[in-house]
Amino acid sequence: MAWYNTLGKASDTVISTRVRLARNITGFPFSSRLDVSGASEIIEKVSVPLEASGFRKINFTDISPIMATSYVERHYVSPEFATKETPHALFLQEQSGIAVMVCEEDHLRIQSILSGLALEDAYKNALCAEKRLDEDFDFAYSETLGYLTHCPTNLGTGMRASVMMFLPALTAGGYIGALATQLSKIGLTVRGLFGEGSGASGCMYQISNQITLGLSEEEILKKLKEAVLQINESEQKARQAITGDRLEHLTDRLLRSEGLLKYAHMISSAEFIKLFADVRFGITLGVISDVTYEQLGTLLVEAMPATLTLGAETTPKNEIARDKLRAQKIQAVLQNKQ
Repeated sequence: MAWYNTLGKASDTVISTRVRLARNITGFPFSSRLDVSGASEIIEKVSVPLEASGFRKINFTDISPIMATSYVERHYVSPEFATKETPHALFLQEQSGIAVMVCEEDHLRIQSILSGLALEDAYKNALCAEKRLDEDFDFAYSETLGYLTHCPTNLGTGMRASVMMFLPALTAGGYIGALATQLSKIGLTVRGLFGEGSGASGCMYQISNQITLGLSEEEILKKLKEAVLQINESEQKARQAITGDRLEHLTDRLLRSEGLLKYAHMISSAEFIKLFADVRFGITLGVISDVTYEQLGTLLVEAMPATLTLGAETTPKNEIARDKLRAQKIQAVLQNKQ
Protein backbone atom coordinates (compact mmCIF):
# COMPACT_ATOMS: atom_id res chain seq x y z
CA MET A 1 0.00 0.00 0.00
CA ALA A 2 1.49 3.36 -1.03
CA TRP A 3 0.77 6.79 0.38
CA TYR A 4 0.73 8.49 -3.00
CA ASN A 5 -2.27 8.82 -5.29
CA THR A 6 -2.81 6.19 -7.99
CA LEU A 7 -6.45 6.97 -8.73
CA GLY A 8 -6.00 8.95 -11.96
CA LYS A 9 -7.45 12.22 -13.19
CA ALA A 10 -10.59 12.06 -11.05
CA SER A 11 -8.35 12.83 -8.07
CA ASP A 12 -5.73 14.96 -9.79
CA THR A 13 -5.57 17.53 -6.99
CA VAL A 14 -5.57 15.07 -4.08
CA ILE A 15 -2.55 12.86 -3.54
CA SER A 16 -3.19 11.22 -0.18
CA THR A 17 -4.99 11.34 3.16
CA ARG A 18 -3.54 10.85 6.63
CA VAL A 19 -5.22 10.61 10.03
CA ARG A 20 -3.01 10.51 13.14
CA LEU A 21 -4.02 9.91 16.74
CA ALA A 22 -1.76 10.96 19.64
CA ARG A 23 -2.07 8.87 22.80
CA ASN A 24 -0.10 8.56 26.06
CA ILE A 25 -0.09 5.68 28.51
CA THR A 26 -0.90 6.42 32.13
CA GLY A 27 1.86 5.71 34.65
CA PHE A 28 4.66 7.01 32.41
CA PRO A 29 5.96 10.57 31.99
CA PHE A 30 5.72 12.17 28.55
CA SER A 31 8.36 11.03 26.07
CA SER A 32 10.51 14.14 26.57
CA ARG A 33 11.03 13.08 30.22
CA LEU A 34 11.30 9.34 29.67
CA ASP A 35 14.62 7.73 30.50
CA VAL A 36 16.02 4.83 28.51
CA SER A 37 14.46 2.17 30.71
CA GLY A 38 11.03 3.84 30.61
CA ALA A 39 11.06 4.16 26.82
CA SER A 40 12.24 0.58 26.44
CA GLU A 41 9.47 -0.63 28.75
CA ILE A 42 6.78 1.13 26.71
CA ILE A 43 8.14 -0.32 23.45
CA GLU A 44 8.23 -3.81 24.96
CA LYS A 45 4.68 -3.57 26.31
CA VAL A 46 3.25 -2.16 23.09
CA SER A 47 5.04 -4.81 21.02
CA VAL A 48 2.84 -7.60 22.37
CA PRO A 49 -0.58 -6.54 21.02
CA LEU A 50 0.78 -4.89 17.86
CA GLU A 51 2.93 -7.79 16.71
CA ALA A 52 0.07 -10.16 17.51
CA SER A 53 -2.09 -8.01 15.21
CA GLY A 54 0.33 -8.35 12.30
CA PHE A 55 2.44 -5.23 12.73
CA ARG A 56 6.13 -5.43 11.84
CA LYS A 57 8.45 -3.92 14.44
CA ILE A 58 11.34 -1.68 13.38
CA ASN A 59 13.56 -0.69 16.30
CA PHE A 60 15.07 2.63 15.24
CA THR A 61 18.05 2.30 17.57
CA ASP A 62 19.09 -0.73 15.50
CA ILE A 63 18.91 0.75 11.99
CA SER A 64 21.19 3.09 10.08
CA PRO A 65 20.49 6.83 9.73
CA ILE A 66 19.95 6.39 5.99
CA MET A 67 17.35 3.68 6.57
CA ALA A 68 15.62 5.86 9.16
CA THR A 69 15.53 8.71 6.64
CA SER A 70 13.99 6.38 4.08
CA TYR A 71 11.03 5.87 6.40
CA VAL A 72 10.65 9.67 6.54
CA GLU A 73 10.65 9.79 2.74
CA ARG A 74 7.90 7.18 2.73
CA HIS A 75 5.93 9.31 5.22
CA TYR A 76 5.78 6.62 7.88
CA VAL A 77 7.68 8.66 10.49
CA SER A 78 8.48 12.30 11.18
CA PRO A 79 11.97 13.77 10.66
CA GLU A 80 12.18 14.32 14.43
CA PHE A 81 11.39 10.67 15.13
CA ALA A 82 14.09 9.49 12.71
CA THR A 83 16.83 11.40 14.55
CA LYS A 84 15.86 10.68 18.18
CA GLU A 85 18.60 9.25 20.35
CA THR A 86 16.50 7.61 23.06
CA PRO A 87 14.78 4.24 22.32
CA HIS A 88 11.94 4.53 19.81
CA ALA A 89 10.28 2.10 17.43
CA LEU A 90 7.95 1.94 14.46
CA PHE A 91 5.25 -0.69 14.05
CA LEU A 92 4.08 -1.04 10.49
CA GLN A 93 1.28 -2.68 8.53
CA GLU A 94 2.35 -1.70 5.03
CA GLN A 95 -0.52 -3.38 3.19
CA SER A 96 -3.12 -1.35 5.08
CA GLY A 97 -1.05 1.83 5.36
CA ILE A 98 -1.14 1.89 9.18
CA ALA A 99 1.91 2.89 11.21
CA VAL A 100 2.45 3.41 14.93
CA MET A 101 5.37 5.55 16.13
CA VAL A 102 6.25 4.63 19.71
CA CYS A 103 8.04 7.20 21.88
CA GLU A 104 7.97 10.13 19.49
CA GLU A 105 6.62 13.37 21.04
CA ASP A 106 3.85 11.26 22.57
CA HIS A 107 4.05 7.63 23.63
CA LEU A 108 1.94 6.58 20.64
CA ARG A 109 1.36 8.23 17.28
CA ILE A 110 -1.13 6.01 15.44
CA GLN A 111 -1.56 6.95 11.79
CA SER A 112 -3.34 5.68 8.71
CA ILE A 113 -2.29 6.84 5.24
CA LEU A 114 -4.45 6.17 2.19
CA SER A 115 -4.27 7.37 -1.39
CA GLY A 116 -6.75 9.95 -2.65
CA LEU A 117 -9.39 11.69 -0.54
CA ALA A 118 -10.32 9.08 2.09
CA LEU A 119 -10.73 10.86 5.43
CA GLU A 120 -13.44 8.62 6.83
CA ASP A 121 -11.64 5.40 5.89
CA ALA A 122 -8.29 6.63 7.22
CA TYR A 123 -9.95 7.60 10.51
CA LYS A 124 -11.61 4.17 10.80
CA ASN A 125 -8.26 2.45 10.22
CA ALA A 126 -6.47 4.53 12.83
CA LEU A 127 -9.33 4.06 15.29
CA CYS A 128 -9.21 0.29 14.81
CA ALA A 129 -5.53 0.21 15.78
CA GLU A 130 -6.18 2.57 18.69
CA LYS A 131 -8.98 0.37 20.03
CA ARG A 132 -6.70 -2.67 19.93
CA LEU A 133 -4.18 -0.84 22.12
CA ASP A 134 -6.92 0.53 24.35
CA GLU A 135 -7.77 -3.04 25.33
CA ASP A 136 -4.38 -3.40 27.04
CA PHE A 137 -3.54 0.14 28.18
CA ASP A 138 -5.14 3.07 29.95
CA PHE A 139 -4.66 6.27 27.96
CA ALA A 140 -4.12 9.56 29.75
CA TYR A 141 -7.50 11.31 29.58
CA SER A 142 -9.30 14.22 31.25
CA GLU A 143 -13.06 14.73 31.29
CA THR A 144 -12.53 18.44 30.59
CA LEU A 145 -9.45 18.38 28.32
CA GLY A 146 -9.86 15.09 26.49
CA TYR A 147 -6.75 13.07 25.63
CA LEU A 148 -3.68 14.46 27.37
CA THR A 149 -0.76 15.10 25.03
CA HIS A 150 2.79 16.42 25.27
CA CYS A 151 1.94 19.49 23.17
CA PRO A 152 -1.14 21.45 24.35
CA THR A 153 -2.18 22.02 20.72
CA ASN A 154 -3.07 18.31 20.48
CA LEU A 155 -5.31 18.22 23.56
CA GLY A 156 -8.88 17.03 23.09
CA THR A 157 -9.23 14.50 20.31
CA GLY A 158 -5.46 14.19 19.87
CA MET A 159 -6.25 13.88 16.17
CA ARG A 160 -4.45 15.48 13.24
CA ALA A 161 -6.09 14.85 9.90
CA SER A 162 -4.43 16.02 6.71
CA VAL A 163 -4.90 15.84 2.97
CA MET A 164 -1.94 16.17 0.60
CA MET A 165 -2.97 18.35 -2.33
CA PHE A 166 -1.27 19.13 -5.64
CA LEU A 167 -1.92 22.80 -6.41
CA PRO A 168 0.23 23.96 -9.33
CA ALA A 169 -2.17 26.56 -10.72
CA LEU A 170 -2.80 28.23 -7.35
CA THR A 171 0.94 28.15 -6.69
CA ALA A 172 1.75 29.76 -10.05
CA GLY A 173 -0.88 32.42 -9.40
CA GLY A 174 0.63 33.30 -6.01
CA TYR A 175 -2.52 32.34 -4.10
CA ILE A 176 -1.08 29.98 -1.49
CA GLY A 177 -0.37 32.76 1.05
CA ALA A 178 -3.95 34.00 0.85
CA LEU A 179 -5.22 30.42 1.06
CA ALA A 180 -3.21 29.84 4.25
CA THR A 181 -4.65 33.00 5.79
CA GLN A 182 -8.21 31.98 4.98
CA LEU A 183 -7.73 28.46 6.29
CA SER A 184 -6.26 29.70 9.58
CA LYS A 185 -9.51 31.58 10.21
CA ILE A 186 -11.43 28.30 10.30
CA GLY A 187 -8.87 26.33 12.32
CA LEU A 188 -6.98 24.73 9.44
CA THR A 189 -3.38 25.12 8.32
CA VAL A 190 -1.12 24.57 5.29
CA ARG A 191 2.17 22.69 5.63
CA GLY A 192 4.80 21.40 3.23
CA LEU A 193 5.46 17.94 1.84
CA PHE A 194 6.98 16.57 5.07
CA GLY A 195 4.69 18.33 7.53
CA GLU A 196 5.34 21.03 10.10
CA GLY A 197 8.42 23.13 9.37
CA SER A 198 8.98 21.70 5.91
CA GLY A 199 8.91 23.81 2.79
CA ALA A 200 6.46 23.53 -0.06
CA SER A 201 8.01 21.21 -2.66
CA GLY A 202 6.58 20.26 -6.03
CA CYS A 203 3.41 22.33 -5.49
CA MET A 204 2.36 19.78 -2.83
CA TYR A 205 0.75 20.96 0.40
CA GLN A 206 -0.71 19.28 3.47
CA ILE A 207 -4.03 20.80 4.48
CA SER A 208 -4.71 19.85 8.11
CA ASN A 209 -6.62 20.78 11.24
CA GLN A 210 -5.05 23.08 13.82
CA ILE A 211 -7.75 22.71 16.47
CA THR A 212 -8.17 19.44 18.35
CA LEU A 213 -9.95 20.72 21.48
CA GLY A 214 -13.66 21.53 21.58
CA LEU A 215 -14.54 19.65 18.38
CA SER A 216 -15.38 15.99 17.82
CA GLU A 217 -13.40 13.84 15.41
CA GLU A 218 -16.36 13.83 13.02
CA GLU A 219 -16.61 17.62 13.07
CA ILE A 220 -12.90 17.97 12.32
CA LEU A 221 -13.11 15.56 9.40
CA LYS A 222 -16.21 17.28 8.00
CA LYS A 223 -14.61 20.72 8.15
CA LEU A 224 -11.41 19.50 6.51
CA LYS A 225 -13.24 17.66 3.74
CA GLU A 226 -15.35 20.72 2.93
CA ALA A 227 -12.21 22.87 2.75
CA VAL A 228 -10.44 20.37 0.49
CA LEU A 229 -13.38 20.32 -1.91
CA GLN A 230 -13.42 24.13 -2.02
CA ILE A 231 -9.66 24.26 -2.63
CA ASN A 232 -10.08 21.68 -5.39
CA GLU A 233 -12.70 23.90 -7.03
CA SER A 234 -10.41 26.94 -6.83
CA GLU A 235 -7.51 24.96 -8.32
CA GLN A 236 -9.69 23.74 -11.19
CA LYS A 237 -10.84 27.29 -11.96
CA ALA A 238 -7.24 28.53 -11.89
CA ARG A 239 -6.27 25.79 -14.36
CA GLN A 240 -9.15 26.67 -16.68
CA ALA A 241 -8.00 30.30 -16.67
CA ILE A 242 -4.69 29.30 -18.30
CA THR A 243 -5.37 30.00 -21.97
CA GLY A 244 -3.87 31.60 -25.07
CA ASP A 245 -0.19 32.51 -25.09
CA ARG A 246 0.11 31.64 -21.41
CA LEU A 247 -1.00 28.09 -22.15
CA GLU A 248 1.42 27.84 -25.09
CA HIS A 249 4.38 28.89 -22.93
CA LEU A 250 3.27 26.55 -20.14
CA THR A 251 2.89 23.64 -22.55
CA ASP A 252 6.41 24.22 -23.84
CA ARG A 253 7.81 24.21 -20.29
CA LEU A 254 5.96 21.07 -19.28
CA LEU A 255 7.10 19.13 -22.34
CA ARG A 256 10.69 20.27 -21.81
CA SER A 257 10.44 18.98 -18.24
CA GLU A 258 9.17 15.63 -19.52
CA GLY A 259 12.19 15.45 -21.82
CA LEU A 260 14.59 16.17 -18.97
CA LEU A 261 12.93 13.59 -16.76
CA LYS A 262 13.22 10.95 -19.49
CA TYR A 263 16.65 11.69 -20.91
CA ALA A 264 18.84 13.67 -18.50
CA HIS A 265 22.14 12.07 -17.54
CA MET A 266 22.02 13.41 -13.97
CA ILE A 267 19.09 14.71 -11.88
CA SER A 268 19.40 16.11 -8.36
CA SER A 269 16.62 15.53 -5.83
CA ALA A 270 15.67 19.23 -5.93
CA GLU A 271 15.47 19.21 -9.73
CA PHE A 272 13.46 15.99 -9.66
CA ILE A 273 10.80 17.55 -7.44
CA LYS A 274 10.43 20.48 -9.87
CA LEU A 275 10.25 18.14 -12.86
CA PHE A 276 7.80 15.91 -11.00
CA ALA A 277 5.47 18.88 -10.50
CA ASP A 278 5.69 19.96 -14.14
CA VAL A 279 5.10 16.48 -15.54
CA ARG A 280 2.21 15.82 -13.15
CA PHE A 281 0.69 19.14 -14.18
CA GLY A 282 1.19 18.14 -17.81
CA ILE A 283 -0.74 14.91 -17.25
CA THR A 284 -3.51 16.88 -15.55
CA LEU A 285 -3.82 19.30 -18.49
CA GLY A 286 -3.70 16.53 -21.08
CA VAL A 287 -0.39 17.80 -22.45
CA ILE A 288 1.54 14.66 -21.41
CA SER A 289 0.00 11.26 -22.12
CA ASP A 290 2.76 8.65 -21.88
CA VAL A 291 3.61 9.12 -18.19
CA THR A 292 1.16 7.99 -15.49
CA TYR A 293 0.30 9.22 -12.02
CA GLU A 294 1.31 5.80 -10.70
CA GLN A 295 4.78 6.04 -12.22
CA LEU A 296 5.28 9.50 -10.74
CA GLY A 297 3.99 8.32 -7.38
CA THR A 298 6.48 5.47 -7.36
CA LEU A 299 9.29 7.90 -8.14
CA LEU A 300 8.21 10.30 -5.42
CA VAL A 301 9.42 7.64 -3.00
CA GLU A 302 12.06 5.67 -4.89
CA ALA A 303 13.94 8.70 -6.28
CA MET A 304 14.38 10.29 -2.87
CA PRO A 305 18.01 10.29 -1.62
CA ALA A 306 17.88 7.73 1.18
CA THR A 307 15.45 5.32 -0.48
CA LEU A 308 17.37 5.56 -3.74
CA THR A 309 20.64 4.75 -1.99
CA LEU A 310 19.16 1.80 -0.10
CA GLY A 311 17.82 0.32 -3.32
CA ALA A 312 21.10 0.59 -5.21
CA GLU A 313 23.23 -2.46 -5.92
CA THR A 314 26.29 -0.39 -5.06
CA THR A 315 26.17 2.57 -2.67
CA PRO A 316 26.81 5.82 -4.60
CA LYS A 317 30.25 7.21 -3.70
CA ASN A 318 29.28 10.88 -4.04
CA GLU A 319 26.52 13.27 -5.03
CA ILE A 320 27.30 13.01 -8.74
CA ALA A 321 27.02 9.23 -8.63
CA ARG A 322 23.72 9.49 -6.78
CA ASP A 323 22.33 12.00 -9.30
CA LYS A 324 23.30 9.66 -12.15
CA LEU A 325 21.65 6.77 -10.31
CA ARG A 326 18.50 8.86 -9.84
CA ALA A 327 18.30 9.59 -13.57
CA GLN A 328 18.70 5.89 -14.32
CA LYS A 329 16.02 4.97 -11.79
CA ILE A 330 13.60 7.51 -13.25
CA GLN A 331 14.15 6.26 -16.78
CA ALA A 332 13.71 2.63 -15.69
CA VAL A 333 10.38 3.39 -14.01
CA LEU A 334 9.10 5.46 -16.92
CA GLN A 335 10.10 2.72 -19.36
CA ASN A 336 8.66 0.01 -17.08
CA LYS A 337 12.06 -1.68 -16.86
CA GLN A 338 12.37 -1.80 -13.08
